Amino acid sequence: MKMRPKKMAATFMISPSTLRNYEANGLIPPAGRSANGYRFYTDLHAAYLACIQAMAPAFGMEVTTEVLHYLQRDKMHNALWVIREKEVILYEDKVKLEKLIGDIRLLVKENTFPNAKERLTIKEVSEAMKIPKSTIRYWEHAGYVVADRDPENSYRFYNEGHLLKVGLLQVMQNFVYSEESVKYKRLIAAAEHGDLKCVMKLAENIRTHLDKRIESQVFGVSRLHHLMQLIKTPI
Repeated sequence: MKMRPKKMAATFMISPSTLRNYEANGLIPPAGRSANGYRFYTDLHAAYLACIQAMAPAFGMEVTTEVLHYLQRDKMHNALWVIREKEVILYEDKVKLEKLIGDIRLLVKENTFPNAKERLTIKEVSEAMKIPKSTIRYWEHAGYVVADRDPENSYRFYNEGHLLKVGLLQVMQNFVYSEESVKYKRLIAAAEHGDLKCVMKLAENIRTHLDKRIESQVFGVSRLHHLMQLIKTPI
């Protein structure tokens, strides 16, 4: 099947300029040329575009670009290993979140309020959560997790409630940027670190997001597999 640029763009509900940008940036192969010099696209281009639209929401545009560049350089296994790395990261984030949810449940069960816990310095939070102090400072500057202040010397200090919010932000570090991810960060910022019910609800919502994300990744990989088969055995 041969299709003119305008029709191919309309098929995937993108603009002709986006199609040209994909081609210029090496995300899809160059268009063919008819005898009279008109540009045209084929089923292979359509498979590339379907792959982009399936993979970008699941893995992000940067990873999608890297994978498609590998395909066009005939390095399919490199492409697959890039994808596998991101799948493993998603699984690790899921494990972290489940542990965090378990910790919150324990606090609720024991009726232990986070603000009653021992005060922690930013260094202690960094070591406990395995997060650079610069990241914690960035999150504070952004308003996501704001430390309490000692009334005597104004030093920052954190408690277990802060750690819960830091844990949620840590899980979200690998999220693909979207309106939903922005919404969750705003909700984390608005949540009181001592409000366990609120933090629990956020954690459960983020878990739902991860469940949707793995479905999205599987769909993206299915489109990638279809494209790889088409490249191996072109029609």
